[in-house]
Amino acid sequence: MTTGTVRIDRVADGVWIIAPENAPSVLDDAAGIDVTVLEVLGGHLSWSVFAEYTVPVAVIDDVVSAQNWVWAVFGEEVALAVAEGETGSEVTVEPARPRVAVGARRLAFAHWAARWWPTSTVDAIPALDAGLLNREIATLVEDCDLLVDGDDALAPEGPTLSDRPGRADDYALAAGAATATRPGTLVLKRGITGSDWRRYPPGLVDCSERAVSWEVVRTSGNTAVRVSIVAAPYVSEPVPDHVRPRALIGTASGAVDVALRLSGDVWFGESAAPPGAEAGVSVDVYLPGFGVNGVADVGGSDARERVRALARLRLRRAAEPTPDDGPDAPLLAEIDAAASDSDF
Repeated sequence: MTTGTVRIDRVADGVWIIAPENAPSVLDDAAGIDVTVLEVLGGHLSWSVFAEYTVPVAVIDDVVSAQNWVWAVFGEEVALAVAEGETGSEVTVEPARPRVAVGARRLAFAHWAARWWPTSTVDAIPALDAGLLNREIATLVEDCDLLVDGDDALAPEGPTLSDRPGRADDYALAAGAATATRPGTLVLKRGITGSDWRRYPPGLVDCSERAVSWEVVRTSGNTAVRVSIVAAPYVSEPVPDHVRPRALIGTASGAVDVALRLSGDVWFGESAAPPGAEAGVSVDVYLPGFGVNGVADVGGSDARERVRALARLRLRRAAEPTPDDGPDAPLLAEIDAAASDSDF
């Protein structure tokens, strides 16, 4: 049962917020990668995939349109408080339609998984079958027709996985091995790092914190920087130019923007090194025109590691022989992914 206590507030421009304590909303300055958002009639619902609480935050801009689902998800007491304008009040949540409340959260999580699932050959986290995921989203949309709106009311279409990715211990590229160093080449500095998932769409880059390798080399009096990035499973040529990622390689004194080309399972790029590269560089993998730019990476690598831990936990649960019919039961795509990998 999705129960708890929420605070009801009316903010600027007639917007209402129904929220449990310390929960993320669409009004936050920056959203973490753990935040799931569902567009609903007259507003938005949001949860954190890290949180144990199951009550969402509701941001409502049209109370009349939202009234039915407020009643269904939060219960009669909350719906009456909003209708009567009881701002600043704390109210107990008792969903009138528990199945709708649970379905809304599962639908939001399924949409989140389509965007943020941390597929990684390096870390042995299998991909989710897009076909299975999309079919379950379509079913959940039907179950939640009382509230969903906008793009979230549309059942997505997508391909199924024809081949499974290789396992990490079978992977041809050793994470951290950028390129073979030629005779006469001096390696000045090298490193391994991850990337900001918000900077490119899913399906381009491996999600491991060990997927990005770089080295600064000196050859014949010239200093260059090379970067290798493990590609996501199923990426193959031809890749259209508008979805080819790039790497911004920076130092304290400057930066170079490097085009990447796909070579087997790796995105690779090389450029003259920016000033100060001998002391080390940063690598920002991005797709031009996509996602955030200049916005703080909320949680950074720690948040990404928590997402990986969550994915592993859900895959282990999905592999258990006893059916799980709880509100956080694995998605069909998670069950399929767990069955494909003996680690789970």
